[in-house]
Amino acid sequence: MSGHTDMVLVNEDGIRIDGRRIDEKRPIKIEAGVLKNADGSCYLEIGKNKVLCAVYGPRECKPRHLQDPTKAVVQVKYNMEAYSVTDRKRPGTDRRSVEISKLIAEALENVVQTELYPRASIDVYIEILQANAGTRCAGLTAASVALADAGIPMRDLVPAIACGKADGNVLLDLNKEEDNYGQADVPLAIVPSTDEIVLLQMDGNMTRAELDHGLDMAFAAAHEVYEIQRDALKRRYTEMSKKEGDSDE
Repeated sequence: MSGHTDMVLVNEDGIRIDGRRIDEKRPIKIEAGVLKNADGSCYLEIGKNKVLCAVYGPRECKPRHLQDPTKAVVQVKYNMEAYSVTDRKRPGTDRRSVEISKLIAEALENVVQTELYPRASIDVYIEILQANAGTRCAGLTAASVALADAGIPMRDLVPAIACGKADGNVLLDLNKEEDNYGQADVPLAIVPSTDEIVLLQMDGNMTRAELDHGLDMAFAAAHEVYEIQRDALKRRYTEMSKKEGDSDE
């Protein structure tokens, strides 16, 4: 968040540099069950972000000292591939990846019925193949679909999307330029059935009124993302039941 640029991020008509209106999210595509060897998986695109998520488990929690006798542990590994950004990042784990992994795990633990699997681990691997701002929201959205695809009991899915501020305008779903040169970025994730917030961060500065307006947009958009998540899972199970029907014949 530098906030200093000569680049016009939002023009006088309220149109952003990628042609969207200020309250418009980027196009989203979600596919469930894309990896044969994982218990559950999801591929997600939002704008130029491309994310692949695999879920394994519930399985024995290793190392054993991490086991919880009362519930399963949700372990998340969020990783940005070195080629995911134009200025090649160093391969391997960094502090940012560790922090995001922890935030996503905490958000998912709010919906996964971990009490059903004592001493177990549910392992979630999120690979960011291409990054263009909002990867933690994209990763969390994909992870919740992959968990459902794995058949893991959950209270609900978790859709996530950010709001923020650039060129003095409150915006929905910031892209890379808006994130880099704007004044604020606010990732949000909710449980749609209760509107409970399971992830909320803020990088930058907004007034209370701006934040309220941004969160209203993000809540509405998160419910739209939720429908896309559900649709991806419905398509997946329709395909599975068709294949089972064909094999029965």
